[in-house]
Amino acid sequence: MITPVRKIIALATAALSTAVLLSGTSTTAQALPRPAQPDPFDKRVHCQSTDDDGRKIVTRFGNSEFGWNHFTHRHNIRKCSILHAALKDKVDRNDGHGRLEYDGVAIRTGGRPAQVKFTVIVQYTRKTKDGRYDAGRGQKIGVINAFCRNQPHNKCPAWMNQ
Repeated sequence: MITPVRKIIALATAALSTAVLLSGTSTTAQALPRPAQPDPFDKRVHCQSTDDDGRKIVTRFGNSEFGWNHFTHRHNIRKCSILHAALKDKVDRNDGHGRLEYDGVAIRTGGRPAQVKFTVIVQYTRKTKDGRYDAGRGQKIGVINAFCRNQPHNKCPAWMNQ
């Protein structure tokens, strides 16, 4: 037969064990890292062009993943005139789902002539392909990337920005 004192001790031990487990669970749940949020998307327009088919194409500031803030740092394109040079012509590649690619050529004349091929990629839909970013009702994402093709790391030479 179990004495009342042993019964109380057994119940108290069970209650204490439950309390420790529950408090440990809530502390652990609070300590878990939150899922990574996407880099904020700046929808403001930095430049705007119209292509040969009459599409109004914007270049938004974007973030570190795409847009002006992406390719100015990663690919050294710092002038809207570079984008305009490619975007004024017809689309070179169209995947049929809103991704348009325009090719351009930058030529340096003078003492050391040079030629650089570059590409401007446009997402001509309201949302990015992965659905993470939305330009808003009636708007298009616009230029998502621009880079030089025949350069190391697709980084454009400094003379293009002069």
